[in-house]
Amino acid sequence: MDETGSCNSRTESTDNLISSGCICLQHDPCFANEHPSKPRMRPYPVQYVFPFTLRDNTEVTLRPIRPEDEPMMRKFHTTLSDRTVYMRYFCSLSLSSRISHERLLHICFADYDHQIALVVEREDPLTGERSILGVGRLSKFGANNEAEVAIVVSDEHQRKGLGKELLRRLMQVGREEGIARLSGEILCDNIAVLSMFNKAGFTVHMLSDSSSVKAVLDLN
Repeated sequence: MDETGSCNSRTESTDNLISSGCICLQHDPCFANEHPSKPRMRPYPVQYVFPFTLRDNTEVTLRPIRPEDEPMMRKFHTTLSDRTVYMRYFCSLSLSSRISHERLLHICFADYDHQIALVVEREDPLTGERSILGVGRLSKFGANNEAEVAIVVSDEHQRKGLGKELLRRLMQVGREEGIARLSGEILCDNIAVLSMFNKAGFTVHMLSDSSSVKAVLDLN
């Protein structure tokens, strides 16, 4: 199984915590804050929109997630095999829990100051239908200007260079956001992702839990 970076089961819990996992709750930045005394929401980060061509010549766009992506995210999760889900979340997380409205609401309404989630969007050249092929997340945590990265790619589009490109772009976003260190937790038997992180310059550290390792990269 290829290109399904994981943050372990703790990431799934933080998926519901509005902090260092994969989710932050925020109102749609398109709606202006009418109260002058309240801080304004950060605008949609258009600087993180990137075109990319897969190895099979499929043209896609990597871009920050938006509130209206919820239906596509729901369909995306139906494309993930049980093994891909396990590699990403370190547990067998049911489809119904992954596509619940509450969970996807938190994911799609991202606070860009705390998390940048890049989705890979493809538009069918014949029908114009749009779909999401992969998701990469950079989530800030702690007081030391660090961030956690996590990547998952639909089974059909693994081994096409998409996981590598998502990781490369998350590293770029981290540098532009002033992040000092990136880290991600990976299952030891996820050889493809371990290799991908190694090639990107991450240093792998063993954990007390012998089933997983922590990959760390200093960006400064």
